[in-house]
Amino acid sequence: MKIRKLAKSLNLKANQIKNIVDFEVKGVSCNSKQVSANFVFVAINGAKDNGNKFIDEAIKRGAKLIISQAKDHRSKTRDFLVVKDARKALGKLANEFYGRPSRRIKVIGVTGTNGKTTITYLIEAILKKAKFNPAVIGTINYRFNDKIITSKNTTPGPLDIQSMLSQMLKYRVTHCIMEVSSHALDQDRAEGINFHSAIFTNLTQDHLDYHKTINNYFKSKLKLFKNLSSNAYAIINNDDSYSSKIKKATLAKVITYGIKRKAQIMAEEISFNSAETVFVLVTPKARIKLKTKLIGLHNVYNVLAAASWAWAADLKMNTIKSALEEFSSVPGRLERVGQSGNFSIFVDYAHTEDALKNILQALRPIAEKKIIVVFGCGGERDKGKRPKMGNIVSRLADYAIITSDNPRSEDPRDIIEDIKRGIERDNYCVVPERLQAINKSLLMAQKGDIVVVAGKGHENYQVLKDKIVHFDDRQVIKECLKSLNY
Repeated sequence: MKIRKLAKSLNLKANQIKNIVDFEVKGVSCNSKQVSANFVFVAINGAKDNGNKFIDEAIKRGAKLIISQAKDHRSKTRDFLVVKDARKALGKLANEFYGRPSRRIKVIGVTGTNGKTTITYLIEAILKKAKFNPAVIGTINYRFNDKIITSKNTTPGPLDIQSMLSQMLKYRVTHCIMEVSSHALDQDRAEGINFHSAIFTNLTQDHLDYHKTINNYFKSKLKLFKNLSSNAYAIINNDDSYSSKIKKATLAKVITYGIKRKAQIMAEEISFNSAETVFVLVTPKARIKLKTKLIGLHNVYNVLAAASWAWAADLKMNTIKSALEEFSSVPGRLERVGQSGNFSIFVDYAHTEDALKNILQALRPIAEKKIIVVFGCGGERDKGKRPKMGNIVSRLADYAIITSDNPRSEDPRDIIEDIKRGIERDNYCVVPERLQAINKSLLMAQKGDIVVVAGKGHENYQVLKDKIVHFDDRQVIKECLKSLNY
């Protein structure tokens, strides 16, 4: 594609583009080390580095056009475009360079504090049952057509997204279900994507190390719905207090779901046991008894979200019911691990106060005796949620073992002290080494107890200072059980 045609996607004035020397663009990048001959380099102001510092390196590597917000970094040796927002420019250029793939694939954005991953798995299962060819971009991995790519970020950068969408077209992917994080929305990583629909799960405290306030956190989520067209669908959890603001802000057709407040899609007559959750799925046209292997009220919301999207997409109800009832589990989300014979062990990704509350409330009705929880909090992340997480576990579990969870550059003992500040009961101990903490929980557990190892879920690593070391809770549990002869 010629640069003048590509640059038109930026909606600049004609006189800004007319003096650019036209050339065939071989690539677009915001990473100077990935630049080659006839590339466009976009200088992004990142969280840690200013892209303008790498303009000279990009030129040496072959960049033929530089795009930046900074007028004072104009190059004397290369064409230079000044834009108002370099991040948005990168998203628009990526979309255009890769041929606007989201106009040919139905992209479904899922955002909210909790439930995103589970909902993507559920919708993927429904679409497969309906004989479509779906793809998923999310926290656990990026996958399509039996191709699995390791996930670096819940939502990758705009160049990676558009490149993947372009590849998906070659495999005749029909839908892409994408987890859209608040960081990604704030950083305009979803710029240029034509969303067919978007789902809002809920909003509780998280990521305030980055967003600073809950209002800023919400505003980043809201961007997804503000950018939807009038032809798109917005699937909204009507029980969440932020739902009314989203409904007012979006041009999309709104479909609501819920349990407590009146909604278009609802769950009634809910009951739980250790193997399944049963409820009546109520739509404007039918009442259907549904059984899901996912347990807990939070998973009723997740199933409702997926069913609501499928209903809005006009899929057959028997297909929706069949897919949801056949679906078994999501990696690292209340995943049963190991065989102890006497007690149950679950691994879960819960790393917020609300997520911990959800899993503990889900497990309490099926716990014959005690619930023992192993958990910690990540370093260099929202410190305000640490005492709240300590408080909720102390209140809702019978016993807590506080340990490390990706401490990064922080001293694990300082993180643990923050957690302890919220604890009001004497029903916990501190074991900073995560392996030892897991082992202790298994030694403590007796017949009828439930052990929950929370925080990491599907992750198979620990971040310790500047090192990433292999650590998989599920693997460690199995090894500990074996060593204990359970």
